[in-house]
Amino acid sequence: MTLQQGSPTRAEKYPSVRYIAPFVIFLVFLGASGKHLLSAYWEAPLWVLVVGIVCVVAWPRELSVKPGYLWSSIGVGAAVFLLWIAPDALIPGYRNSPLFSNSLTGKLHSSIPTEDLRSVWILSWRTARAVLIVPIVEELFWRAWLMRWLVNTEFEQVRLGTYTALSFWGVALLFASEHGPYWEVGLLTGIIYNLWMIRTRSLADCIVMHSVTNALLSAYVIATAQWQYWQ
Repeated sequence: MTLQQGSPTRAEKYPSVRYIAPFVIFLVFLGASGKHLLSAYWEAPLWVLVVGIVCVVAWPRELSVKPGYLWSSIGVGAAVFLLWIAPDALIPGYRNSPLFSNSLTGKLHSSIPTEDLRSVWILSWRTARAVLIVPIVEELFWRAWLMRWLVNTEFEQVRLGTYTALSFWGVALLFASEHGPYWEVGLLTGIIYNLWMIRTRSLADCIVMHSVTNALLSAYVIATAQWQYWQ
């Protein structure tokens, strides 16, 4: 007598969903925020809480949440932060060049209305979004899923951090494209983040690294009023 196995769950039938869903929900919120359907006072925490819950529910159970190279990941994240601010700090007006501000990449601006820049509540939630949500959403999608899917569409058979030219440079270029006028530092960041995934083979370490970069950048934005970094 043989026991029949139960039907596979949707997560088992469509494993990509766990990696893509948080990113898609994040983009939905990003698109909705431009339509001002809710006041920023309510939208900011709702964004963090809803996407945060999706991240917890969707997290692939086969992936460890414990970083193996904690201090090194923190150091790499800090170095990437310096990379982000260096061009504009060293060369005034650098970002206003047509190479970076144009109809294709967009122009420098802040997505936060001027009147909200004085709100500790809104800035706190915006920082939480950058530090807690964005790193999980993006690392799940870019380096845990797409970087493997481009190697083999049966991506679960591909070890984290597996290198091919297509997967490495494809992810780096696409990652750069989502950073608008900051595309060149976005490209360098994508390369460094990809290399760190190859080095550590750990999603948790990549999330820590990304979180540190965003935490330092958020502190810099608020301390210096360089709001254009928050596109």
